[in-house]
Amino acid sequence: MKSLVTTFFVSCVLTGVVLLTPGQAVAQDFVYKPTNPAFGGSPVNYSWLMNSANSQNKFQGSSGFSRDPLANFEESLQRQVLSQLTRQIIGDRFGEGNIDLSEQSNFEFGEFNININPGPDGVSINIQNILSGESTTVTIPSGFSNGNIGGN
Repeated sequence: MKSLVTTFFVSCVLTGVVLLTPGQAVAQDFVYKPTNPAFGGSPVNYSWLMNSANSQNKFQGSSGFSRDPLANFEESLQRQVLSQLTRQIIGDRFGEGNIDLSEQSNFEFGEFNININPGPDGVSINIQNILSGESTTVTIPSGFSNGNIGGN
C-alpha cells in the first residue's frame, strides 16, 4: 500500500513539473478585416454582398415613388368622379344633401347598414356589412362636428 501511495505521489510531482516547465509559446495576432467594403473590407466583396441582399429582399418590384404621371391622373380622376357620385346620391336620398348628426339615425344602402348615434363626447357612426357581419365604427369628437355632413 505504501508503494502505491509513493508511486501516485511521484507521478503527480512529475506531471506537475512537466506542465510547469516553460516551453515555446505559439500565438498569432488577431487582425479583424471587415467583409463589407463600406467599412474597409475588400471591394471585391461588393457584388457578392449585393447579390446576397437582393436574394433575401422580400419586397420585390418598384417602389411607390416612381409612378407614372398618367396613372396618377387616372386615379385622381376616378376619385373625383366617385366623390361627385357620392355627393349626388346623398343629395338625392336626403334632399339637400345634409345628414343631421344631432339625431339618432339608421340608413341602409345595399348590403350596408349605417347607424348614427350622437353622444356627449361626439357622434359615433357604425357601418355594418349585412352579408359578412363585419363592422367599423367611426367616432367624430364633438368639437369637429357642426351637426351636418354634405352641406356648406
